[in-house]
Amino acid sequence: MLADALEHLVSGIVANPDDVRVREKDLRRGRMLEVRVNPSDIGKVIGRQGRTASSLRTVVDALAGDEQVRVDFVDVDRRGGRRR
Repeated sequence: MLADALEHLVSGIVANPDDVRVREKDLRRGRMLEVRVNPSDIGKVIGRQGRTASSLRTVVDALAGDEQVRVDFVDVDRRGGRRR
């Protein structure tokens, strides 16, 4: 549910919503949601001084309740699918 909600929110912000992918990983201290976007959209997702990213994390924290959730934003090089 959290991954779907985050994907919906991020898709509404970016110019390339079809490139948005949210992957869940279980960690020792909770879950991690890894958000991958088109490289041209990473600035929109992070926002000025990280305000948009911080707001998205706040919404996810509110939805998660007592569960610990970490949110990471990653841009993807479309040619090789590798991290930058």
